[in-house]
Amino acid sequence: MSLSLKIEKQFAQNTERVKSIDLHPTQPWILASLYSGSVSILNYESQTIEKSFKVADSPVRSAKFIAREKWIVAGTDDAFIRVYNYETMEKIIEFEAHKDFIRSVAVHPTLPYLLSASDDKVIKLWNWEEGWKCTRIFEGHSHYVMQVAINPKDTDTFASGSLDGTIKIWNTGSSAPSFSLDGHSKGVNCIDYFISGDKPYLLSGSDDFTAKVWDFETKSCVQTLEGHEHNVSTVCVHPELPILITGSEDGTVRIWHAATFVLENTLNYDLGRVWAVGYKKGSSQVVFGCDSGMVMIKIIDSDI
Repeated sequence: MSLSLKIEKQFAQNTERVKSIDLHPTQPWILASLYSGSVSILNYESQTIEKSFKVADSPVRSAKFIAREKWIVAGTDDAFIRVYNYETMEKIIEFEAHKDFIRSVAVHPTLPYLLSASDDKVIKLWNWEEGWKCTRIFEGHSHYVMQVAINPKDTDTFASGSLDGTIKIWNTGSSAPSFSLDGHSKGVNCIDYFISGDKPYLLSGSDDFTAKVWDFETKSCVQTLEGHEHNVSTVCVHPELPILITGSEDGTVRIWHAATFVLENTLNYDLGRVWAVGYKKGSSQVVFGCDSGMVMIKIIDSDI
């Protein structure tokens, strides 16, 4: 059975190329990291830019709110991690974290931990309560590590996607991967966890133009989502609606039924390649970051 989705475009903002999107859990803020080396905080209620500042002379590929500390953390192509207080804009710390571009950062939901993934093929775990000490290095990928994602149901474990074509599952207590998921014919750009029928799954997007759904308890691919005409650059599973979202360098966003995996909608807002998607719990709003800006939509399931 197909969904009855009503999609409303709420606003669009032209910017330089957007590489990552994060939504603040309580404030009406979108954090966008830009290829130009800047980050911006946009207020989606007033549709104004609250703050915008230069982080580095190289692209900021990943930036996240750490709301409980009132921080922004950013990973850049100069291999540095930088942390700012988002109220005062004071720089808390900057340090060289990797030997190559930082592709992804992920914030632990409860512990003072940050994961970072890099083109140097490793993932690092940082503890900010210990002065941003690197407490573990995770090795096993043979190419750039494009994204890390923490398992929301078991926060001692996380997944990574790499241009070596694999997804690896890790435990924070071990430097070696627990296991790998193989099935994409080209590099993996993006991953997200989700729960369906009390079972944990992973969604991945690849340069082979597909997204795949994985049952990582059986370590098997249960569905391949086909239809994009270029690399799948971002994926997400909506926390409130029964949908999977994929964004691609073909300029489209595709919305899939999370249970049947049927394609429900294809969206194109003429902002170029789609690089990032952001959402937050308790909201039906979704934000896409693209080559020439971002767009916020509201998705309403008429069946609910």
